Amino acid sequence: MSTVRIIGAPTDYGANRRGVDMGPSAIRYAGLADQLTSAGVDPVDAGDLVVPRAEERDPDADAPSEWNAKFLRETADVCRRLAEEVDETLAAGNVPLALGGDHSIAIGSLVGSARDAEIGAVWFDAHADLNTPSTTPSGNVHGMPLAAALGLGEFADTEWANASGLSPENVALVGLRSVDGAEADLLREGDFAVYTMSDIDERGITAVTEEAMATAAAGVDGVHVSLDLDWLDPNEAPGVGTPVRGGVTYREAHSAMEIVDETASLRSMELVEVNPTLDQHNETAELATELAASAFGKRVI
Repeated sequence: MSTVRIIGAPTDYGANRRGVDMGPSAIRYAGLADQLTSAGVDPVDAGDLVVPRAEERDPDADAPSEWNAKFLRETADVCRRLAEEVDETLAAGNVPLALGGDHSIAIGSLVGSARDAEIGAVWFDAHADLNTPSTTPSGNVHGMPLAAALGLGEFADTEWANASGLSPENVALVGLRSVDGAEADLLREGDFAVYTMSDIDERGITAVTEEAMATAAAGVDGVHVSLDLDWLDPNEAPGVGTPVRGGVTYREAHSAMEIVDETASLRSMELVEVNPTLDQHNETAELATELAASAFGKRVI
């Protein structure tokens, strides 16, 4: 039986709506441990990283004057510590499952997962998260984690953010439907595998996810899966900070996570952007636990 180590990163530094820092608690309360046990894995909860409240911090402290990036110092601190936790989890032979918090925590997950390995990444998200401090329209770092981990733009010389074992040709983005102009240029010019919701409509979630996982897994030691709950349609997952209509359905999401498990290349994972203050009866957190269980092997029969 494999062991899944749960690491909470209760931060909302990267988001523009408060409440996502309660995501790890909501996901645990929704029965994550039981769901993982039913999937046939052994969940071990490492608790939460200690994260100071945003109200206690200056959003512009330590950021270079030309950078449009809020709470950069705090985000860097959280991501450094999360990277250590992920690295130590993998070194012990276990699978790290990080709970956000906003999507900026993915920087730490990716850096830790890629510290002593070559990895791929599959980004299940409505958004590309490829903005940089010079292209972001908001300054919110939860729109930058993939760019940061790949060392793009201003992040090129930022040691805490670079996942050296991750390359664009092993990155697949699945389910995009809200992409900023600069991000679109990067996606058109780069080596990324990109699948919009139109691709899913045309080809089906099974074919798209199989291809995405194969691309991410080609020639590497394992795949990091980043699951932003706003990937799903808001009717399925209302408790997210940046909902975008037209996302995947409940069944499509489960099918995708089942394929993640079937490829047997999952190295690390995170669940992010669950905001219980915007949710209805904690259903988005419950959905997050179910999808995690599918990714780790739970089936009907």
